[in-house]
Amino acid sequence: MALDRRNFLAATGATTATGAWSATEAEAAPPPTVPISGLGIDAAHLGVRAASQEDQTGAIQRAIERTAGARLPLVLAPGTYFVRELTLAPGTRLIGVPGATRLVSIGGGPILASRDADHLLLSGLWLEGTGKPLAEGRGLAHLVRGRHVHVRDCRIVGSGRHGLALDRIEGSVGGTTVTGAAATAIFCLDAQGMTIAGNTIRGSANNGIQVWRSETGDDGTLVLDNRIEDTGAKDGGSGQNGNAVNVYRAGNVTVRGNQIRRAAFSAVRGNAASNLQVLGNTCVGSGEVALYAEFGFEGAVLAGNTVDGAAIGVSVTNFNDGGRLAVVQGNLIRNLVPQRPAGTDPGDGAGIGIGIEADTAVTGNVVENAPTAGIWIGWGRYQRDVTVTGNVVRNSGVGVAVSVAAGAGAAVVADNLISGSKRGAIVGMDHKRLVGELTRESVQRHAQLAINGNAIR
Repeated sequence: MALDRRNFLAATGATTATGAWSATEAEAAPPPTVPISGLGIDAAHLGVRAASQEDQTGAIQRAIERTAGARLPLVLAPGTYFVRELTLAPGTRLIGVPGATRLVSIGGGPILASRDADHLLLSGLWLEGTGKPLAEGRGLAHLVRGRHVHVRDCRIVGSGRHGLALDRIEGSVGGTTVTGAAATAIFCLDAQGMTIAGNTIRGSANNGIQVWRSETGDDGTLVLDNRIEDTGAKDGGSGQNGNAVNVYRAGNVTVRGNQIRRAAFSAVRGNAASNLQVLGNTCVGSGEVALYAEFGFEGAVLAGNTVDGAAIGVSVTNFNDGGRLAVVQGNLIRNLVPQRPAGTDPGDGAGIGIGIEADTAVTGNVVENAPTAGIWIGWGRYQRDVTVTGNVVRNSGVGVAVSVAAGAGAAVVADNLISGSKRGAIVGMDHKRLVGELTRESVQRHAQLAINGNAIR
């Protein structure tokens, strides 16, 4: 017999989606302690026992398969459910009571897993791991290949690797809290169209949100309005870890409106990520470069961000490896520090507000308290077609540093206000060697430079 909605309700005596019970059904199955009518099918009617010390994997798995086939939501009442890996069938809608429906792992793998399953909804679930290491790339919830997949208002704690792992998924993650992930809180690989918005991430051991692709290409993931705090770099490295948001090989990604505090390395790090937009984020207490566009990218917009505390506020770099083409506009950057985290190249810079190299416009930014330089243009010969206009630089070591090394390309420094620079307002550099202040006479010796209209205080 086909399990359509009418046959399902007749066979199980469960509540309907409108919560209407017959008198006979009500006598046979007393209503649950917490009213859940109107949400879906009460899992208790399918043999699932809330707050039981016994393994509930089999009962919940059978309930998932029956309700998913009928496209009916399955509701888990408040309580603790001890489970091993549950497989989500296409059409699964698994709903709990936020903060009260706990699925606790008693196995060595994910709590929830899917493969080739479309139209999934996970809502109001608390997934709790034991901290026992998961296999490489695995998450406490691990979803592979699916469209119309949505995770809402869940809580994921104590994962032994990733909190939520998404592989070739189209959908959204919203209103979800991930704490204490042993690797990455939300790992998104080869997205098919993802929105990751309004989540809270705390205490990830290596990275907060990673948007990666197996090969360089279009991605389009939106990372919006998340709160990401205390991101560590447990596994070390020179930037592979310690990033609140890490975009790798993924093109056309937008990172906007996030509140990011105390990332061990970067608040937002784009690596080989073309057309990356980093807009309106607040980044406090970053250990290395707060906002990074590096290696093999073409196109980045970093605008309207606030950076308070970092070794470098904004870095658009690696022209030697194809990194080029950016707009750095309207950012507020202050309180830079003169050292970088352990493990990074000791020759790399620190104490810099904005560092750029090629095909970039820097305009309308305010930089304050940069002990090395407010704005640093180029590195040796890696400098091409840069404009630095209309910025305010206050209380820096050097106001604007610009490469005058052999082979350095064109730069325009115009109409900036530079105040309180201790080692020179606009200074020529040969790599790290300070060549001298670029006065009108000295600029004439460097035909590639145009410096005019700046106000020096």
